[in-house]
Amino acid sequence: MLNNSLSKAERTRQYIIEKTAPTFNTRGFAGTSLSNISEVTDLSKGCIYGHFENKDQIALAVFDYNFGNVTAYMKNRILSVENSIEKLLTYPRVYRDFLKIPFLKAGCPILNTSTEADDTHPGLREKATAALVFWKKSIESQVKRGIERKEIKANTNPAEIAVILMSLIEGAIMQAKVTGKSTELRMTMDYLEKIILNLKV
Repeated sequence: MLNNSLSKAERTRQYIIEKTAPTFNTRGFAGTSLSNISEVTDLSKGCIYGHFENKDQIALAVFDYNFGNVTAYMKNRILSVENSIEKLLTYPRVYRDFLKIPFLKAGCPILNTSTEADDTHPGLREKATAALVFWKKSIESQVKRGIERKEIKANTNPAEIAVILMSLIEGAIMQAKVTGKSTELRMTMDYLEKIILNLKV
């Protein structure tokens, strides 16, 4: 959402980011052309280049925007519950229906970016790596908190749970995106729920 406290130039820059975010997440970096950007923003190429040096700059800003949306969405839901097990269950409950969430419908920005930019775009790969590290640490913190509060079994390995949770979610999302079906996604999220519930003291 545009911030009225920003200058006109800053508002235009934010407008370009918000308008192109779904396009980049759906088409990817290579599949998004300057013409696509111009079309979705209804701005001339000259105007776009007046706010961004090149497509790379837009792509990096868009990744931050897309990942920020996902993070804020998850944070709100995680903070709405107190118990550590319930906090972890937020993940399968949200991602089970991710195809119905507007800004997630195009897929997970981390997965989309990682798949495309692993060898072709160092800047985007760096962004995706940092996002994965942030996500992993967040889950580990939730598990550690649960152990301290005696809500999660003391012998639970926080790093192991984080890696398994992230891998199951990203793998299931990939299948759902490719097939356009949620069968495997729902099966995986049901299984992830069982794993989480088994951590309960």
